[in-house]
Amino acid sequence: MGEQAITKFSDSSQKRAFTKRLLNDIKALDYMLANNMIERHINRIGAEQELVLLDENWKPALNNVELLEKINDEHYTTEIARFNLEINLDPFVFEKDCFSQLENQLSTLLNKGQKVAKANNTHILLTGIAPTLGQQHLHFEQMTPNSRYKALNDMIYAERGSDFELNLSGKDELMTRHPNILFEACNTSFQVHLQIDPEEFVKQYNWSQLIAGPVLAIAANSPLLMGKRLWSETRIALFQQSVNTTNTFNNVRNKQPRVSFGSDWVTNSVTDLYKDNVSRFNALFNVESDENALEMAMAGEIPHLKALNLHNGTVYKWNRPCYGVGGGKPHLRIENRYIPSGPTVLDEMASSVFWLGLMVGMPEKYANLPAMMDFEEVRFNFYNAARRGLNSHFNWFGKIIPANRLLSKELLDIAYQGLDKMKVNSDDITKYMSVIENRIRKKITGSKWISKNYSQLLKGSTPNEACINITKKMYDNQNSGKPVHKWKNLSNKEQQVQKEFKRVNEIMETDLFTVNEDDSIDLVVNVMNWQNIRHVPVENADNEVVGIINAHCLIEYLVNKKEDDSPAAKEIMKTEFPTISAQASAKEAVLLMADNRVDALPVVDLENRLLGIITESDIIQVLKITSKISD
Repeated sequence: MGEQAITKFSDSSQKRAFTKRLLNDIKALDYMLANNMIERHINRIGAEQELVLLDENWKPALNNVELLEKINDEHYTTEIARFNLEINLDPFVFEKDCFSQLENQLSTLLNKGQKVAKANNTHILLTGIAPTLGQQHLHFEQMTPNSRYKALNDMIYAERGSDFELNLSGKDELMTRHPNILFEACNTSFQVHLQIDPEEFVKQYNWSQLIAGPVLAIAANSPLLMGKRLWSETRIALFQQSVNTTNTFNNVRNKQPRVSFGSDWVTNSVTDLYKDNVSRFNALFNVESDENALEMAMAGEIPHLKALNLHNGTVYKWNRPCYGVGGGKPHLRIENRYIPSGPTVLDEMASSVFWLGLMVGMPEKYANLPAMMDFEEVRFNFYNAARRGLNSHFNWFGKIIPANRLLSKELLDIAYQGLDKMKVNSDDITKYMSVIENRIRKKITGSKWISKNYSQLLKGSTPNEACINITKKMYDNQNSGKPVHKWKNLSNKEQQVQKEFKRVNEIMETDLFTVNEDDSIDLVVNVMNWQNIRHVPVENADNEVVGIINAHCLIEYLVNKKEDDSPAAKEIMKTEFPTISAQASAKEAVLLMADNRVDALPVVDLENRLLGIITESDIIQVLKITSKISD
């Protein structure tokens, strides 16, 4: 989605015209491949660094536009949410000290951004998913004010036809829904590009698919989402579900999501991938262009394939094919989209060097993977790695091999050989690959460190506070420069921090039991009894909070109950009750409860949808931890 000047289709004829250009671009690419017009015999690398912005309280800071203006560097750009930024790094020839050059440029640009951020009470964090991100940070107004982001949201929502749903299970479980695509903004990655010779593209792309599972297992850094311990690399499932345009009907048809690992090996040409994308996915946007790509190619000119690149930018394969023009020369790249941001610059560089070494070190015996292994096994390996990280076992040519063994006994050697082949400086090889070796040896990744220490912080604390403390410690460790395998586990002493609760979202309970307004009162009684709760919010078919049932409602019902009477929840619920927003102050919540003499306060969003609830017992729990509730 690098193209800025995009628009929605005004009518069906405009969409047909775009589709014509899209098909023409594919023909042009086929022609350029057949006539040796694509650059070859040189490998370049590049990367995109996505960042999370946090305020002085370690919650998302919504000031990316202001910071971008003050940073004033063309390498920086916005991302979809106001709490994200991105750095686009320069390409480097894959040789000698290219990795040192890439890291030095990244560190220089990061330092520049951090200096501006610090002056504006903001922290920059490298992480796959910021632990303190909550659903309250994902309202439409928190989207970066850019027409292309709004257009993307509108088109994907329209294609889906309903709210986006998350359903993730790990050590904890998260089930929720949201009316826009900003779940996508929770994901922050370190996207790595490798230029590929056109005649090598098919076997290299298939190889990139094969090694994706093991590389993801050693790079994982995203185990938390909204205080829930989910997958080792939760980004994989989160991103797929955050822009999922399938609904129940589409699922019956087995329609592929826009974010996917892919459906099969590539067998003929890179254009097979583009053709598959165009066959499966509707064009979402239009881009103005008078370029006739095929005519240009046949005349020996270099087209930019704007329609093809725009459509490709709305289909999110974890290994994505890319066409580009640099220095007047067209080239092909594979973009690795699954490596997460962080835990440190050194860590993400090491993960990238490992992947790049594997890519160029591919043994010739793996040149015809479609004849050697079922694609379904490779896809399973990838999602298994996302779930279990280094605890995974991989299907590997008929054998089941633990992740650590596969990495140490086979893949490390291939990566070393690839880096040697490209004549990378030996000191750089040692620097980055030793990080990978230590992760394997110590069985530690960013994901494992976060999960273990977050669980420790939960003891005697709240999920909100644990998220804040783990985020602060990640930031401190990141700025130390030490790779994650050298991070110390948190001690009990380090957990004893000053406890202060400023906002409703820091106190509210989000693991809720609700009923529908048409549910029977018998169900309500049993839910309250089974779950030992005194309040049940009542929702309508649009998931709006329309009432609340408490013990007083039940007593009144039982006193007046007639024989064989079984009313619906809406007949006995309270319909007049105070609510509060997640961003309100904790003091405001306490005063509202006192003024209205209620012992439960639903927390709702702007659409009156339930986010959580505060009860007297929550207030008491806070007072057990601290005697201070701040404005």
